[in-house]
Amino acid sequence: MPVTSHRRASYFSRAAMGQRLAGFIYGTIIVLAVVVAAARAYPHKAGHIAAVVGVTSVVFWLAHVYAHSLAESVADDQHLSLARLRRIAGREASIVEAALPPFVALLLGAFGLLSTKAAVWLAVSLGLAVLVLQGIIFARVEGLGRIATLAVVTANLCLGLVLVCLKLLVSH
Repeated sequence: MPVTSHRRASYFSRAAMGQRLAGFIYGTIIVLAVVVAAARAYPHKAGHIAAVVGVTSVVFWLAHVYAHSLAESVADDQHLSLARLRRIAGREASIVEAALPPFVALLLGAFGLLSTKAAVWLAVSLGLAVLVLQGIIFARVEGLGRIATLAVVTANLCLGLVLVCLKLLVSH
């Protein structure tokens, strides 16, 4: 019995890690697209760009919490409890957490410690670095070798760049 319990706990831990990783990747791609689009709209206002990034991240987090809360309630045929809502909000918080490195970079520009252009470049660089790190984490959890890790990291980075480029093409 203890082996089964251990396996079950390990599975749920891995599942929770997967859910958070999904939120980080999703949140990072959203933030990168928002930074690039907002930098075009407010080329000399790092504070405005930071505000757009912050508000967008929170709005997407709230949308995910709402959608997943309703979906789980219906799927499990149970009323939505405050405990479940808190659990879902915590799990989906990785969407907002992914915005923190680029957001902090933009705040450096807002407070005059960096130029807006430098803050935007730092925000984008940090977002891309987070995508690379997420690819490495995934590869390590999966026990992949070096070549496969490089492939995963490259795919993660390319997907992020492609989605940001598509966002730019659609919005301009």
